[in-house]
Amino acid sequence: MKFDGIIFDWAGTTVDYGSFAPVKAFIEAFEAFGITPSLEEVRKPMGMLKIDHVRTMMTMDRINRLWIEKHGVKWTEKDVLKVYELSEKKILEIVSNFAYPKPYVVDTVRKIRELGLKIGSTTGYTREMMEIVVPKANEFGYSPDYWCSPDDVGNYGRPYPYMIFRNMEVLKLDNVQRVIKVGDTVADIKEGKNAGLITVGIIEGSSVVGLTENEFNALTSERKRETAKKAADIYINAGADFVIDDIRGILDIIE
Repeated sequence: MKFDGIIFDWAGTTVDYGSFAPVKAFIEAFEAFGITPSLEEVRKPMGMLKIDHVRTMMTMDRINRLWIEKHGVKWTEKDVLKVYELSEKKILEIVSNFAYPKPYVVDTVRKIRELGLKIGSTTGYTREMMEIVVPKANEFGYSPDYWCSPDDVGNYGRPYPYMIFRNMEVLKLDNVQRVIKVGDTVADIKEGKNAGLITVGIIEGSSVVGLTENEFNALTSERKRETAKKAADIYINAGADFVIDDIRGILDIIE
């Protein structure tokens, strides 16, 4: 099958190895309200619209219980908004430091373009965040042909497919069966499947794995295999059509 375009996620897929900018911001935002979330709790909703991410964390049993213990009442939507607004402020303060492309991204994207494919992008970041990240990533050699944030589609972020459809509209891609979605979270996979796209989960440097580049490289071969298997199972269970070790695997799918 010939493909016409690829739509990539940002943090954890093309930039910010391990997707640490949002993790740091969410942890610090919740800590300001007396609760320290675990990495698992923070990463489980990763890829969602950021306010939906906070709301999902609030519904988790442990966080819900701790909120009542700390504040004496169950959380409300006003509390969700307060935590979200603080997390957004913290992401905006640090996101420029997390825009460096992951290994092989710049060269692989160049090869994809040479094959005649368009490069699109969707994200869980707001437009304000993206207006910091995009030019910074461009300085390092990565820039998609178009990008779309939840703000551009009425705040209907993942798993809704509307950011993908906006990409297809702007890039003049007319067949969902000839477009690939690549991401590093369950929300990415669901977004791609809801749009009817071939959907790919990426292992190394992903939010699903949640390790820094040094931490991942320090794993033994056996631990790397175990980590990759665990990540692959998460993607496959979410509906992914393919799972790749790193972005270079996209070239095998295309060719």
